[in-house]
Amino acid sequence: MDTTFPAPAGPLPAYQARPDGDGPWPGVVIVHDAMGMTGDIKRITDRFAGNGYLAITPALYHRGNRLLCVVRTLQAFKKGNGTAVDDLIAARDHLAADPACSGKVGIIGFCMGGGFCLVLAPTGHFDAAAPNYGEWPSDISAIPNSCPTVASYGAKDWMLKGAADKLEDLLSTNDVPRDIKEYPNVGHSFMNDWDIPAPMQAIAGVAGMAYSRPEAEDAWQRIFAFFGEHLN
Repeated sequence: MDTTFPAPAGPLPAYQARPDGDGPWPGVVIVHDAMGMTGDIKRITDRFAGNGYLAITPALYHRGNRLLCVVRTLQAFKKGNGTAVDDLIAARDHLAADPACSGKVGIIGFCMGGGFCLVLAPTGHFDAAAPNYGEWPSDISAIPNSCPTVASYGAKDWMLKGAADKLEDLLSTNDVPRDIKEYPNVGHSFMNDWDIPAPMQAIAGVAGMAYSRPEAEDAWQRIFAFFGEHLN
């Protein structure tokens, strides 16, 4: 359902989904990719609710002019601070304050959203993180202090060559609980099943950004198993 939640820069729209029953449930903040609040992201939010999580996806591109919002959001992820970072922490606090929440809250993101996961995982606000093909923030020095992390990458992702090994090395520094996997036959965005016309799907495939159900479903099984261990 569409909702709003309080944040330092003012109320922000979001898409929220709740499991059936009374709880308590762990929470999860979903961070959309550069495409914004797509049908794919809403389905992912619903999927978490169907698996027993209070789930919320903030609409990070909703503060004023969309183009400026996109630029500011990308800058916040790169710098590791800014309105979008504050909005995501506020979304976490909104879930944690819900009487139906168990108090444990995770974060998951895709592409740009995965980058926000890498920024927020070391802050102490979240109990588990799932950065999927997350782009690197400018400063990665805090990543060895991350919360438990499950991450997925595609070996054919030309934007993030060697990222899985790099994240493994960073998290192993402090022996962070982790599950990092690189899938050999897919590229960037392989978990995002966007509702786009067939010609655009063909272009995405040529660009190495096509959805691939087998690898995506394997990644989802790993994510739910990992979150089940660290959030329940």
